[in-house]
Amino acid sequence: MTQATARHILVSTEEECNELKTAIENGADFAQVARDRSSCPSSRDGGNLGSFGRGQMVKEFDAVVFSAPINVVQGPVKTQFGYHLLEVTSRQD
Repeated sequence: MTQATARHILVSTEEECNELKTAIENGADFAQVARDRSSCPSSRDGGNLGSFGRGQMVKEFDAVVFSAPINVVQGPVKTQFGYHLLEVTSRQD
């Protein structure tokens, strides 16, 4: 089964998500932004979600994680939880 590792930032609005993506693209540290701004408990670990397989995350998240290029910030991705920025850090078949 394909496994991926990823990190994410969860916020409540698309506007905030876009603002944070711009900051990261302009050099802000993803992990620090996650610690400072993400509402997910993973924020304590810089947004790190660890390793997981297909179907273990909500479908909108899953679709991006298993198709996006590695180490490129994706988003905003809207789920039932809010708006995410995600970065796939590895993927293995």
